[in-house]
Amino acid sequence: MITRRSLLAGIPAVLAAKGAAPPAPWGATPSPRQLAWHDLEFTGFLHFTVNTFTNKEWGYGDESPDVFNPEKFDADAIIDALAAAGMRGVILTAKHHDGFCLWPTKTTDHSVFYSKWRGGKGDVVRDISQAAARRKMKFGVYLSPWDRNNAKYGTPDYIKIYRQQLTELLTGYGPIFEVWHDGANGGDGYYGGAREKRSIDRNTYYDWPKTWEMIRAMQPDACIFSDVGPDIRWVGNERGIAGDPCWCAYDPVGDNGGPASPGNVRAKESPTGTRNGKLWIPAECDVSIRPGWFWHEAENSRVKTPRQLAALYYQSAGRGADFLLNVPPNSQGLISAEDTASLKGFGDYLRATFAQNLAARAKTDATHVRGNDKRYGPANLVDGLPDTYWATDDRVTGADVTFELPRPARIQVIRLREAIQFGQRIDAVEIERWEQASWQPLANATSIGPRRIIRLDAPVIAQRVRLRVTQASASPALSEFALFSEALSA
Repeated sequence: MITRRSLLAGIPAVLAAKGAAPPAPWGATPSPRQLAWHDLEFTGFLHFTVNTFTNKEWGYGDESPDVFNPEKFDADAIIDALAAAGMRGVILTAKHHDGFCLWPTKTTDHSVFYSKWRGGKGDVVRDISQAAARRKMKFGVYLSPWDRNNAKYGTPDYIKIYRQQLTELLTGYGPIFEVWHDGANGGDGYYGGAREKRSIDRNTYYDWPKTWEMIRAMQPDACIFSDVGPDIRWVGNERGIAGDPCWCAYDPVGDNGGPASPGNVRAKESPTGTRNGKLWIPAECDVSIRPGWFWHEAENSRVKTPRQLAALYYQSAGRGADFLLNVPPNSQGLISAEDTASLKGFGDYLRATFAQNLAARAKTDATHVRGNDKRYGPANLVDGLPDTYWATDDRVTGADVTFELPRPARIQVIRLREAIQFGQRIDAVEIERWEQASWQPLANATSIGPRRIIRLDAPVIAQRVRLRVTQASASPALSEFALFSEALSA
C-alpha cells in the first residue's frame, strides 16, 4: 500500500532536505495590524455621553455640560463586566454627534472639563483606557465626524478642530487598536446657537486620506473603521449579522456607482464583501445589547439574553467578521445589573463550549499534502498552533482530510480557520461523518477566512469526521479544524 510516508521517502534527497516552499499569497491579504485585529474576534462598544442623561439617542448639541454627572462611575467595574463576556477589546464613544467630549479637550467647552462631574477634573477616556490596560484588554476610540454643537461645523476650520481632537486622543491615552468613524454626516443641530441644518460633501469635506495618514503616523498599529475602511468595513446593518458568505475582500462603491466614502457607500454589498476583490477590508458587526445604543431605563427589561447573544456570535464571528457588542453604561456610570447578568451568562457559555477541542488528539490523514512535506501535513489542523497549517500543491484545489477521534464524541460546533496570511482561498467545504459504513453529510460552508464556526441544529455522535474542500480559487491552506460539544446553558 502506498502511504504518505512512502511517498516522502521517494522524494529526491535534495528536494526533501530543502522542503516545499509555502504557497504564494493569492488575492488580497491582511496587513499585520489587520491580522492582530482578526485575533480579537469579540470586542465591546461603550456608548456614553449626555444622551445617557437626556434619554435621547442623538443629542442636538445644545445640552449643558452639567447634564453629564455619572456619580458612581467605575471604569474597572465596566471593564470587568465586558471581560466576563470574553471581550478582548473595547471602543469608547469619546465624542458622539452631540459634540460632547468625554476627555478635557482643548478644542471646545462642550466637554467633561466644563461639567460638574468630579469638579471638572474627570476624564472618561483616561479611566476607561487605563482600566482596559489593567485587564489586558485593547482600547479604541469612536470620534464622530459630525458635531452638532460646534459653530464651525461645515467650514474648513472644523476639520482642523476634528484633527486636533484625534491628535489628543491618539497621543495621550496609550496604544489604540481601532479608530472608529461612522457615516452620520451633517443635518440639523445647535451649531453654537445657529440652530440650523448644515450639509457637507461627504466625499470631499473631511479629506479622509489626509486624516487617515495622520492616524497612521500617530498610531501605526491601529485599524481604521468606516463604511469603506481602509482597514475594517461596516457590515451594512446594525443587527450584528454578517452575510453568508462574508468575504474579507471588499471593493467599496458609492451610492451612485462612483467613488465611495464614509456615509456614501452601496451598503447592500457590505454584508458579503467582494469575492476576488482587490482590498482586504473585513467586516465588523456592530449591535447593541439593548434596543437603543445609549442606556434608557425603559429598556432594562429588553436586554438581549445569553441565548440571543450566542445566536449573534455565530452569525458574526462565526462567519469570519468580528463581533462588536455595545453595552451602554447607565446614568450612574455603571453597567446595569440586567446587562451584567446577560454578559456573564454569555461568557460562561463561550468558555464552556470552546474549552475542549474534541479533535485535538485525532489521527489525521489527507488525500494530498504540499510537496509531501510534513511541515504542511494535516496534523497541523489539530495542533492548537495558530501559525501552522495544512496545504496542498498549487495545482490541487480540491482535497480531503479525515479525522479519527480517540473515541466517539458528542459534537455540535465545528470551527475552521484559513491561513489568511496567504489570502482567502477556499470557496466551499463539506463536512461529513462516518455512519453505517458510509460518509454522511454533516455541514457545509462557503467563506472561511479568519474563522468559520458552524453550529449544528442538534448534536451528533461521531468518531470519524471528514473535511472536504470542494471548491477553491487557489490551493487551500487551512490552519485549524476543531470540534466542540456545545454548552447546554445558552
